[in-house]
Amino acid sequence: MCGFIGIAGLPGTDTASELYEGLIALQHRGQDAAGILSFDGRFHLRKQNGMVRDIFRHADMERLKGNLAVGHVRYPTIGMGADEDAQPFYINYPFGVGMAHNGNLTNFLDLKGRLFPQENICLTSSCDVEAILYAFAQALHRTDPTAALVDRIGFAVRGVFERTKGAYSVCGILSEGAMFAFRDPVGIKPCIVGRRETPEGVEWAAASESVAFDVLGFERVRDLHPGEAFVVRAGEEPEFIQVSEEEHRPCIFELVYFARPDSFLDEISVYKTRRRFGKALAQQWEERGSPTPDVVIPIPDSARDAALSMAHYLNVSYREGFIKNRYVGRTFIMPNQGERRSAIRRKLNPIPLEFEGKNVLLVDDSIVRGNTSRKTVEVARRAGAKNVYFASTSPPLIAPCPYGIDMATKNEFIATGRSVDEIATEIGADYLLYLDRERMIEAARAGNPKMDKFCLGCFTGEYPTADAAKHLDAIGADRAASRD
Repeated sequence: MCGFIGIAGLPGTDTASELYEGLIALQHRGQDAAGILSFDGRFHLRKQNGMVRDIFRHADMERLKGNLAVGHVRYPTIGMGADEDAQPFYINYPFGVGMAHNGNLTNFLDLKGRLFPQENICLTSSCDVEAILYAFAQALHRTDPTAALVDRIGFAVRGVFERTKGAYSVCGILSEGAMFAFRDPVGIKPCIVGRRETPEGVEWAAASESVAFDVLGFERVRDLHPGEAFVVRAGEEPEFIQVSEEEHRPCIFELVYFARPDSFLDEISVYKTRRRFGKALAQQWEERGSPTPDVVIPIPDSARDAALSMAHYLNVSYREGFIKNRYVGRTFIMPNQGERRSAIRRKLNPIPLEFEGKNVLLVDDSIVRGNTSRKTVEVARRAGAKNVYFASTSPPLIAPCPYGIDMATKNEFIATGRSVDEIATEIGADYLLYLDRERMIEAARAGNPKMDKFCLGCFTGEYPTADAAKHLDAIGADRAASRD
């Protein structure tokens, strides 16, 4: 899972400094690498591994000239996460085009190892946006340069859809003076379009989450539809192209965990959805005759809204029992198991007064490998909790994600081959409850009744793209190798 933002500013302006602020707002989506690509008649690029604040210096921002720019934050799901895998990517021939993406190509290893070499194309990185870039450039090269730009972009995006499989949203810039974006045919990955009025004219942007617009003063216009693209020349109005039409299946895990609560995705408020998760979980808690806690404590940060809602519905006190070290990254997206375990120990520190002698209900957004849950339960007991109950605002995770969430391989999930009671024993909890799948779906759909279905692959093992399952072994092997 990654994050991007692109801006088509007015001619004569420089947008890199604003992209920097947008990337800070999207840092939660990737902490492995970051980059900015700008264009002012030539491309200017700065990217490397690390956090946004550590990569860009004043001299870098002075060099990143141009009114067209795209920025990216990354955590690796394919490859080793080396410096050369940082995004954005660009080429200068047969024309200038650069791009960044969020997602994962399920057939990337096949494209890199077999299909592109047959055409004498050698991909130089382990980042799958490079494959999208070449597929886009190949198709665009076949178009009539005198044709309307919107038609040429539509043809190029269609070429991408034909060659690359998986889930992705893309934002890029053309040396012709335009910015473009597109979303995969099923719309698994989010892509939002924004607009900003200035005294000199209108500027446009595209991003992975609407929160990036909020900090820059852009108005959220709408989400791209599945299989839709848009293109805009600086200072002009955008054009939208429906390249492919398939059933929309956005990733529900964005709402569960990844997205910031102040974002909107597909017209759904992340904050309100998590509040609904908490209410649904409280209703289920009562229906099951679950033990009554003295206090509800969230595991920060993404479970806070649900825990507060759950406590309100159960008429139980809500307390902040853990202090989170803000300088330790999100353990879920750390590249290997050793780093995750080490980070968990440093990440949360308890406030013993909220635990001593109490029956404590801990609320988290999910249980993946069980490392965080197990450690948190241990911390709660050492802080003096009498009993430790645990609630997850999502169902058991049982299947790997081929679309860009490096949550686990199949055998790493704590829920694999275990009952709920056995999982409770594994994490050391006195009682465990998962939110039912249908309740989760209903709570998400309530934010936008037009959303009929979601991608639930990690909860069911059934994926919305036909070829995903057959590539899982290769993807899993690549991820395992990158962790070793």
